[in-house]
Amino acid sequence: MIEQLTPYIPTAAKEPLNYLLQKHAFKLKIVNGRKTKRGDFRATLPLATITINNDLTKEQFLITLVHEIAHLHTHIHHPKVKPHGTEWKQCFKQLMLPFLTPTIFDEELLKPLAKHLINPKATTDSDMKLSVILQGKKNTNPTHNYFIFDLKPGTLFLLNKRTFKLLNKRRTRYECLEVQTKRRYLIKGNAPVEIV
Repeated sequence: MIEQLTPYIPTAAKEPLNYLLQKHAFKLKIVNGRKTKRGDFRATLPLATITINNDLTKEQFLITLVHEIAHLHTHIHHPKVKPHGTEWKQCFKQLMLPFLTPTIFDEELLKPLAKHLINPKATTDSDMKLSVILQGKKNTNPTHNYFIFDLKPGTLFLLNKRTFKLLNKRRTRYECLEVQTKRRYLIKGNAPVEIV
C-alpha cells in the first residue's frame, strides 16, 4: 500500500507511515477532491474503509490520512465513543508524533501543527493559522490571495463563482450576504476569496 501513496506524501514520511499502515488492515481509496471533506473513515465489513482526496498537498494528505487512521484505531479499541472525542484526540496525537520532524514538515508548518495537536479539532480548518499555511501551500490561483478574515465589512468578494458581501464577524465565522439571492451565509474566515 505504501507504494500507492508515494506520490501523495512527503518522501521522509514513507517509513513511519509504512509502519503505521501495517498495524490494522483497511481498504484505502484515493478519490477525486470533495468540497465538504478531505477524507473519511467508515467501519464497513469485512474491512474498514478510508477515503482521501487526491487534490491535497502532500502535507494535507499525510495529516488527513493519519487523522482517518486514528479513527480506525479508536474504533477498534473504543467502538462506542464520540468520533472526535478524548480517545480519538489521544490516538491522533500519538500517531502523529513520529511525523513531527523538520524532514517531513517545514518549520513554517511544524510549529502550528504541533500546537494544533495539543488539542486537535475535527478538522485542521478549525485552526485558522494552520489552515492558512496549508491552503497557502496549495493555492496556485493568484487571484485568490485574500481570506475572508482579511476583509473589512462591506467588501464584495467572489467565492465559488458567486458574489458575496461581508457583513460582520460572528463567533467563529463571518456573516455574508450572497448578492444575487440576498441569502445570508456563515462562512469560515480562512476561505480563500477574490475581491471584486
